[in-house]
Amino acid sequence: MADEELLDYEEEEQPQEPQGQNGTKAKKDIKGTYVSIHSSGFKDFLLKPELLRAIMDCGFEHPSEVQHECIPQAILSMDVICQAKSGMGKTAVFVLATLQQLESVDGQVSVLVMCHTRELAFQISKEYERFCKYMPTVKVGVFFGGVGIKKDEETLKKNCPHIVVGTPGRVLALARAGTLNLKHIKHFVLDECDKMLEQLDMRADVQEIFKMTPHDKQVMMFSATLSKEIRPVCKKFMQDPMEVYVDDETKLTLHGLRQHYVKLTESEKNKKLLDLLDALEFNQVVIFVKSVQRCMALAQLLVEQNFPAIAIHRTMPQEERLSRYQQFKNFQKRILVATNLFGRGMDIERVNIVFNYDMPEDSDTYLHRVARAGRFGTKGLAITFVSDENDVRILNQIQERFVVNITELPDEIDISTYIESK
Repeated sequence: MADEELLDYEEEEQPQEPQGQNGTKAKKDIKGTYVSIHSSGFKDFLLKPELLRAIMDCGFEHPSEVQHECIPQAILSMDVICQAKSGMGKTAVFVLATLQQLESVDGQVSVLVMCHTRELAFQISKEYERFCKYMPTVKVGVFFGGVGIKKDEETLKKNCPHIVVGTPGRVLALARAGTLNLKHIKHFVLDECDKMLEQLDMRADVQEIFKMTPHDKQVMMFSATLSKEIRPVCKKFMQDPMEVYVDDETKLTLHGLRQHYVKLTESEKNKKLLDLLDALEFNQVVIFVKSVQRCMALAQLLVEQNFPAIAIHRTMPQEERLSRYQQFKNFQKRILVATNLFGRGMDIERVNIVFNYDMPEDSDTYLHRVARAGRFGTKGLAITFVSDENDVRILNQIQERFVVNITELPDEIDISTYIESK
């Protein structure tokens, strides 16, 4: 089986048309090192003691560059638009800034955070729970499609959260039905905002929800990739926002991440993957493939070869996806095979190797995939399989756009270059 090809099924992808006018110059371009250790710690932000305790429990001492730039302004209720590489702690910016400002009133939703996938919504809600550990009165609710709406309606009626995290479709359905009251929203946050604003149907949902919220509120938007075309669209939702573009897009490479490619034919992929999994040392691995069928077949092959693998793909029922994501995050499984659905924003600390078994369709997707390894400036390894001319073309685009030299995988790799010393 290891020498056989995985059957290839094309997935139907929605074409995306980026919208917008000419981008304007970023007000705040930050150059320089990836995670610079600032002399200041989180204590200097003058956060509530309950928040500082939770931050210390998580083992964070020094803010990342993004946090250093954004948090002081964000906690003063300024509008913020922020683009920074994956793994730089953007989520903590809005989680901490909104918890710092939150005045919880029972029965009122004050914070609305929206993102484009259910998994990311689930993860953001977990971040809120982690940071409001010592704020026992704060309630967080997460609402997304794929599960019955009745449960969400019950939660909103009987145990109304102060902070709502969700996907636009479900949030809009609840708001239209009148069960989710948005009249008290003080903070409106979009994470991976480009994904929501580039897709016109999702943008329409976001705009309709936005109009249901009060005029006077803080708006914050975050993404790892924010094209010049989409920036003006973001700004239409804001009033004179602080703009933070960390190491603008040409510098979007990931510090500490080794990136290599392997040239091979489609039929050689399985054997090569198995050989590499045997040869390399890893904590956890994510393997990206291009279709649901390939995802299931490859996970099955790995299990048959005694590798502890698990699959996550878009046709799986929602509860199953989240339970598998949790198993992987809890280290019960060490290898995850996934379709692109999993690529953006998912944060799993122990992943140190990412395989592109199938080449991503564009440079953005490549960035979001490989950013799973080496998050927050730790070491990691990304290996991309190149099997045809189209793959070569995309690999060249990636190298040009991110000004990175992706070299052929050497026969021997020094373990210290992709795994943290114990």
